[in-house]
Formats: sequence, structure tokens, C-alpha cells
Amino acid sequence: MPTRERSIRTEAVVLKHSDWGEADRILWLFSRELGKVKAIAKGVRKARSRKAGHLEPFTRVTLMLARGRDLWIITQTETVDAYLQLREDLMQVGYASYVIELLDRFTYEEGENTPLYSLLVDTLHRLDSDEDPSLVVRYYEIRLLDHLGYRPLLFECSNCGNEIKPENQYFSPAAGGVLCPACGKGMHGAVPVSIDALRFLRHFQRSGYTEASRAHPSPSTFHEMEVLMQHYLTYILERGLNSPGFIREVRERRAEYEAERNKEGDKG
Repeated sequence: MPTRERSIRTEAVVLKHSDWGEADRILWLFSRELGKVKAIAKGVRKARSRKAGHLEPFTRVTLMLARGRDLWIITQTETVDAYLQLREDLMQVGYASYVIELLDRFTYEEGENTPLYSLLVDTLHRLDSDEDPSLVVRYYEIRLLDHLGYRPLLFECSNCGNEIKPENQYFSPAAGGVLCPACGKGMHGAVPVSIDALRFLRHFQRSGYTEASRAHPSPSTFHEMEVLMQHYLTYILERGLNSPGFIREVRERRAEYEAERNKEGDKG
């Protein structure tokens, strides 16, 4: 555990939980003061428990944690923000789950990381508002990679070091970034990337969120950026992610619903 204090008051976001025994629950939290921690909420699954509603995934809470033998023990909890608006939309829930899953996969129980905690809270707040979720999540990916030391090279060729010209290029997860056409063509694992997708990824990498949010990529460019980032992230993690599949399923069902509704409208 990252601190020797017997108890601590901290603010945290619930990442996930699993049932333990007959009435307890194990929780994975990302805390402002402690970073990623594992804790137990005793009796939380009992009908009369007052803690249960405060300890759902992607809820921001304040906690009193007492040191146990192997786990922190949650003795008190209070909700700071349940992000109720995003919970009303299945697509937003999918995006929030993706944000949480990425952070969980990339981090270990390794102590305080205030910038990463702030990024998480800011991202959940943006998903809980009227911000474009596709932009919010793409910006989150870029900033998360920056914080964790996986910043992709986007301004010069990752292989030869030459400056990237304003034309379509390649991207190689293994090389850690963009490749010029001469280096990328024929390189194993390199995928084409349009100049538009590259331009917006660069913009997100060097801008604060306020400036980045003024960007308006086309739907096709957003899709290309999404595919590219998934390619890079899964390469780093060496395994796939679960939540993108859920997001795609919700997106497809919505498209089918809209198509059916438009068809019915044409008949009328």
C-alpha cells in the first residue's frame, strides 16, 4: 500500500467492483491521494446498507479508508458526483466504461497520480455534459498516453526522423507513431493514415481541451481516428478492450432504429 497511515480521507472514482463472500464487495478505486487502490466494502450488499448507492462504477466519492491486513477497508462514503446525465444514455455509459477500462488496464497500484486523476474526473464531467463524446474520448486517449509515457510521434517520421509533409502517411504502433510514405510502405503492421486524421490528432496532442473542443472533424475522420487509436492502444496493452465492442453494438442498433424510423416516415 502506498501510505503507512492507519486511515485516510480521500476522493476517488469507482472503477469496478466484484462481490465477495455473502455480503461484501471488493472495489477498485482511483484516488486523488493514493492512485489506484483495492478496497473492501463490508456488508454493502445487505438490503439496509447505506454505502451501496455510493459505490457504483464511475461514481466520484469521498471515502474514509482504514488500513486492513491486505486491503483498505471503506468505513465511510459520500457521493460527490454520480454523473446522472450520462447514465441515462446507453452510448454515454459505453464511453464512460471505455474511459474507466483504459485507465484500469494501464495502471497499477503505484501511488499518487494527481494529473491522471484530474484527467479522469474532467473526462467524466465532459461526458456528463453536452460535449461531443467522440471528441471527448479521442482527447482523453491522447492525454492519457502522454501521462503514461506512450505519447505517439506525430510530427516526424518514427523511423527516419524526417519532418512529416502535408500528405497521407502511415502509422505504426510498433514504431510508436507516424511513418513517412517511404518508410511506411511495405512495413509490417503499418496502416495508412489520412492527413486530416493526423492533423486533428496533432491538434489534440498540443492543445488544451478548450481549444481542442473547437475542432470539427468529419464523421469519417472521427472513425479513422478511432480505429487508429484502438490499433495503437491494443498493441501497447497486448490485448483487446471490451467496451469498444459494446459501443459499436449500441451505435449499430441506433443506426438500424433510425433507418427503420425514416422508412416508416417515408411510408406516412
